[in-house]
Amino acid sequence: MSYASTPRRKQAPTPAAGSEPAPGWTPTPEAKAKATRFRWIAAILWAVAIILEAVSIFWLLRQREVTGTDGELVRNPQTGILESSASTSTFPQWAFVSLIIAIVIIGALSITGSMLWKQANRLDPARRSDTVRFFVQNQLGAIIAIIAFLPLIILIFLNKDMNGKQKGIAGAIGIVVALAAVALGIDYNPPSVEKYTADQSTVIQLLGKDQVVWVDGGKVYHVCDQVSDIQTGSDKRTGTTAQAVEAGKNRLTLKFASEMRTCGLEVPQNADEIAAALKQIQDGSASTTLPAPVWADGKAPITIPDAAPAS
Repeated sequence: MSYASTPRRKQAPTPAAGSEPAPGWTPTPEAKAKATRFRWIAAILWAVAIILEAVSIFWLLRQREVTGTDGELVRNPQTGILESSASTSTFPQWAFVSLIIAIVIIGALSITGSMLWKQANRLDPARRSDTVRFFVQNQLGAIIAIIAFLPLIILIFLNKDMNGKQKGIAGAIGIVVALAAVALGIDYNPPSVEKYTADQSTVIQLLGKDQVVWVDGGKVYHVCDQVSDIQTGSDKRTGTTAQAVEAGKNRLTLKFASEMRTCGLEVPQNADEIAAALKQIQDGSASTTLPAPVWADGKAPITIPDAAPAS
C-alpha cells in the first residue's frame, strides 16, 4: 500500500494490454489475519461469559442459609402439644451481591466479544448467497447473548430461596443487561462479499483499475484525491478497495460523480442511476442490479463485456 499523496489525475488510466482487474473482492491477507485474531478473542470472551453463567446457575443460585432444625420436636406453650419444627431457607446477601456482579460481568464480556466479532466481519465478511452462514456469522453476538442470559434469568425467577425483592432486582438487572447485549450483538446492516464486490466493480468500471483514496479519519473511500472530504491534513492513503476495507473504510462514497469532475475525469452519463443502485446494495439489497456505466463515445476507461448467459 502506498501512503503518499495521489497525484492529480486528468484521465483514468487504462490497464496495460493483457492485464485484467481482480475477478472479485477478497480480503487482504493482513485483514484476514486480523479478523481471525478478533474472532479468537471474541470466542474466548464469550466462553468466559458462559462459564460465569454456569457458575452462577450451578453454584451461586444454590446458596442458602437455613434457620431452624427441620423435624425437631418442640412444645407449643399455648396448647401444650408437641409439634415438629420447620426450617426456613433464605438466599444469602453475599450470594445476591455476587450474582448482580456476575450479571454485569457477563454483559460486559458478551458486548465486548460482539464488538470484536462485528469488526472481524467488516474485515472478512461472509457471502450473502450462503444464507445460513451469513445469518449465523453476522448475528452470532446476539445469539451468544441470549445463550448467556436467558437460562440464568429464568432460574432467578424460579429460585425458591430468593425473596420477592431479590428476584425483582436481580431479574430486572438481568433483563436490562441482556437486552443491551442482544441489541448491541445484532448487526443491522451486515457486510458481505457481494457488497464489497459491488463497490470494487464500480471503481474498476469508473477508473479502469481497482485504486481508491482515503484518509485515516473517514469511514468511506474516494475516487479522487482532490476532494474536500479528504483535505483534512491527514496523510492520504492510496490502495485497492480491499486495502481500504482493511484500513476501516466500509464502502465507496456515493458522491463519486462530483469527485470525478473535481479531478477532471470523464463521468458516465448514468452516474445518478449507478449511485442509486449502489446505495441500495450498500443498504443490504440482494436483488439490485448494478448498471454498467454509459459513456460518451470513446471515453470508457475500460471495456468489460457481459458474461454469456448460463445455459
